Amino acid sequence: MASKIVRKIINSSKAPKAVGPYSHAVQVDNTLYVSGQIGFIPETMELASGGVAGETEQALKNLGLILSDAGSSYEKVVKTTVLLRSINDYATVNEVYAKYFSSSKPARVAYQVSALPKGAAVEIDAIAIVGDVIDQ
Repeated sequence: MASKIVRKIINSSKAPKAVGPYSHAVQVDNTLYVSGQIGFIPETMELASGGVAGETEQALKNLGLILSDAGSSYEKVVKTTVLLRSINDYATVNEVYAKYFSSSKPARVAYQVSALPKGAAVEIDAIAIVGDVIDQ
C-alpha cells in the first residue's frame, strides 16, 4: 500500500491575486512550489515603477509574502527560475536578487522569453522547504 502524501494549496491574502487559474503555491509534504511572481503591487494590481529593478524588487517581495504565509522563507528557497523579457536586464535583476538571497543562494536558471503576463519585464518562481533546514 502506498504511503499518504500531504498536498496543501496556498493562496496568500497579502500577495497579488493570481492572474490566471493557478494557486500562489502548492506544498507537497515539506516541499513548496511557488508560482511565478511578477512585480504587481498587491493593492493596485499594477506593475511597480522603476523599470526592471522596481519590478524585480516587487516580484521578490511578493514571493516573500507567499513563502511567509506557507511557513517558509528566502533562506529555505532551494531553486528559482528567472524569466526575463530581455537578457540585457540580467545584471540589473542580479543586483536586486542578491539582496534577497545573500547568504543561502539557491540553485537558479534564467531565460529570456518573448513575453510575460501583463507586460512584465521579469517573473520569478521558486521551490522552497517548509520546516527546519540543516545546512551542511
